[in-house]
Amino acid sequence: SAPRCHLNKHLLDVRVLKGEPAELSCTVSKDKVTGTWFKDGLKLTSMDGVFFEKEGLVHKLIINKVEDIHAGKYRFEGGDIKTEASVFVEDPPQVDKVLLKNLSVPTVAKAGQKVKIKIPFEGRLPVRATWLKDRMELVDDTRICVDKTETFTMLSISSSERKDCGDYKVRLKNDSGVLEINFKLVVTDKPQPPAGPIKIVESTANDITIEWKPPKDDGGKPLQRYIVERQQVGKNDWVTLGETLRSCTTFTTNKVEQDMSYYFRVRAVNAEGTSDALESDEVKAVSKASPGAPDPPEIVSASRDTITISWKAPRKTGSSRIVGYIVQKRKKGTMAWLPVNSVPIADKKLKMTNLKKGLQYEFRVAAVNAAGIGDASEPSQPVFARDSMESPGQVQDLKVSSSDSTSVTLTWKRPEAKDGSDVKGYDVEMRSSNNLNWAKCNTLPIEVTTYTVKGLQAKEMYFLRVRALNDSGPGEAAELEACIEAAPPVVSPRLLIDDTVKSLLVIKAGNTIQVNIPFEASPDPVVTWLKDGLPLPNQATINTKDGTTQLLIGAAELTDSGTYTVELQNGLGKRETFSFQVQVTDIPQSPGPIQLEENVPNTVTVTWEPSASEKWENNLYYTVLKRESQKGLWHVVGDLIYTNKFTFTKLIPGRDYYFRVVAKNNLGASAPSESVQPWRIRKPKAEFQVKPQKYRRVNQNQPPRFLVPLKPHVVTTGSECRMSCAVGGHPPPKITWYKDNSDLSNDCTYFCTNDFGVCSLVVLHVTKHDEGEYMVEATNELGRASSKAFLTIKGNN
Repeated sequence: SAPRCHLNKHLLDVRVLKGEPAELSCTVSKDKVTGTWFKDGLKLTSMDGVFFEKEGLVHKLIINKVEDIHAGKYRFEGGDIKTEASVFVEDPPQVDKVLLKNLSVPTVAKAGQKVKIKIPFEGRLPVRATWLKDRMELVDDTRICVDKTETFTMLSISSSERKDCGDYKVRLKNDSGVLEINFKLVVTDKPQPPAGPIKIVESTANDITIEWKPPKDDGGKPLQRYIVERQQVGKNDWVTLGETLRSCTTFTTNKVEQDMSYYFRVRAVNAEGTSDALESDEVKAVSKASPGAPDPPEIVSASRDTITISWKAPRKTGSSRIVGYIVQKRKKGTMAWLPVNSVPIADKKLKMTNLKKGLQYEFRVAAVNAAGIGDASEPSQPVFARDSMESPGQVQDLKVSSSDSTSVTLTWKRPEAKDGSDVKGYDVEMRSSNNLNWAKCNTLPIEVTTYTVKGLQAKEMYFLRVRALNDSGPGEAAELEACIEAAPPVVSPRLLIDDTVKSLLVIKAGNTIQVNIPFEASPDPVVTWLKDGLPLPNQATINTKDGTTQLLIGAAELTDSGTYTVELQNGLGKRETFSFQVQVTDIPQSPGPIQLEENVPNTVTVTWEPSASEKWENNLYYTVLKRESQKGLWHVVGDLIYTNKFTFTKLIPGRDYYFRVVAKNNLGASAPSESVQPWRIRKPKAEFQVKPQKYRRVNQNQPPRFLVPLKPHVVTTGSECRMSCAVGGHPPPKITWYKDNSDLSNDCTYFCTNDFGVCSLVVLHVTKHDEGEYMVEATNELGRASSKAFLTIKGNN
């Protein structure tokens, strides 16, 4: 006889997103096999969007666009062969991609404006929508309202304020998945008043100078300027004196009269408007009678016997002309000033002789007028009472220690001691090969024996020289020549991202965040770091050197979570960026209070308030423990629970049960939350029967029929599943439940109910073993009817 047909390839289960195409296919060993397709036990003849194809030995069932109705168990039969598989339809929350792109740009509103952000969504109901601001869940108040329907969720702010600025997140969740949408809200307003108080820097008969601090809040827009006004005491009108740039917080006015008192006020201005005013206390314009301080005196000459100094008249002479000057001296390092002359001298130069050889002195001068002695000047430069020393000798071992295309670094040693001691510093000079004039490179004396000359041209020859300095002046120069290297080739900025650079970092709160990003570029690029598109917070430090840039945060906080971006840019405009996510997490907080209820006879349902950590922790789950006495051991009865409910079935009447719940994540477990009172099911005392009430017969006898059939279910491990249908018929049909063709009547893990024809099968704590095809059968003396549906179990990961 001819060999029998057999299957070369069986049907395989398919999981597919709603709206996507799906295909089931199997391969047989004979080409002439004519097959038949079944769905949930019923033969398929035609179905919208479902097609059958045969290509040689391959038989296909194709669904162009999967909907919920297409979920179920499919079977192919042909000749002696049979194979089956299931189609599972996933329908997580989804949001239009154009809306997501629009939300990536910060939403900007002016203070006082109404803000409405509406997010339409699709997905299998129910969809739970949660709004968070700066990681805290938003709650309705007099200004803020969160609405939700089956098709959209909306945030409404009746009158926006600056405190509404921040990072917002919308979390959409159903039994198929979670979608998180992030956006930023910026509210702009006029600035706050400048920070006070207004300080009076100077007040004279001719002018008054005031000073203030910038506002603590610029209103979200850069400051443009300050407006300064003045009011004379006793008058009502304010006079505008002028404006200052945003970088200037001082103002001097000469629009004052001697011995008059005034008030001043300052306002800050940005693009949104002008702030309220900061006002000063009363200020009086009075003239200072005595002179101001002269500039520090200068040293004209010094020897072992005499020191000569000179000075200039002060800029502020007081209320009368200057009649002379008083000179004071002190030994360097002491605090006491001693008078050099007791009678004011009219000249602005003085030669002093009463000095001790070898000591170092400082001098100061005060002007005198009819009102008295004015303020003393700052001290002069210290000077020794000794003869001029020799100029220092030539520096030793002058050489080029390093160079590149734009700079040369020189090093040298001090002159020999016999060639002049007490070197005070060094001068470096240079000239190019086509220039005979020497140019000084440093402005102040160089205190160390190395110096880098910058700003040189590539491929040029330069002459460089160094002189030592002391009190007598510069010494003899040491000279060399240097040829500058050619400029290195330009290398566009490139980030060297490898396996050591992670795109997601999960950090425990309190630990250090340290990220090293290697790069290459020539010349050195400008390195910029951002967090969520904004400058880094103050606790973050950046260190860039030797082709590596490092981000360092010493003790991570939950607010340090976000998207970090490093950007390289060179002078030619070439730019490269890299972004990565940082998630800062911690051991969860405890769950809220526990409640115990008996929803199904002889069971206890444990419910609890969610842990506060749920608001920012995506991988949080719960573990339920029980013990049977106050001092007994705790035993785990439920783990990896992602809801806030758990039903325990294995209760023995007459015993006390205590329950506790802990929240867990990857870092550990929270402190437990425990039931307050024990739970006990009383032992039954006596059986009793309820005599059914007799009803008058209304309808004629009818065979069983299903008014509402069973529907497919998709649930997660550990949750509760209730499968229901509606049955008609007279006499009332007998109801029997089956799983994979096995009778469930004597299985204590399932609860069956029949309330006036509404039949339910309850699975209290779903496990992977509960997955399969369920059938409910209704029979009476007139006939039989059945309905089937498939239960799919999803894992918690």
